[in-house]
Amino acid sequence: MTYSIGQVANELGVSIDTIRYYDKAGLLPFVQRNSIGRRAFTDNDIHLMRTIVCLKNAGVPVAEIATFIALRLKGDATLTDRYQLLKKHEQDLQQQITDLQDTMSYLKFKEWYYQTATEAGHENIHFVPGTNEVRPELDQEYDQYLKTTGQLDELARFANVKDYRLRRR
Repeated sequence: MTYSIGQVANELGVSIDTIRYYDKAGLLPFVQRNSIGRRAFTDNDIHLMRTIVCLKNAGVPVAEIATFIALRLKGDATLTDRYQLLKKHEQDLQQQITDLQDTMSYLKFKEWYYQTATEAGHENIHFVPGTNEVRPELDQEYDQYLKTTGQLDELARFANVKDYRLRRR
């Protein structure tokens, strides 16, 4: 059975223009055309395109996706190369996830900071008296808040993102 570009776009959750872009970028050399010149996608083509979409969503550059597809078309002799390419990008993606989790953790700290300041009606509750410098023990107060509210996973994550000057103690 074959599928039209519209059916494939719908199945993969991408636009028809995205598929055309992938084709022009050389990522779809495996897709055949029917007698009137339209792309005729097979189930295997959709499987390969799902891989392309996954790699693109993972931030893999189009040139590296093209390399992966070219290796795939060469067959079993390239299994190790394809595996290594995927492992490298898995590591890159995992680092991005970790970085985003750290960013989220710090953002949650700042939300707590502003929530407590709003509840107090002023930001001075977080400052060294007579200054606008944040109290050095503020991270410990947040740690206690996380413990008290049972947010132990967040507590562990926050340990990675405390302000450098607060960590020096």
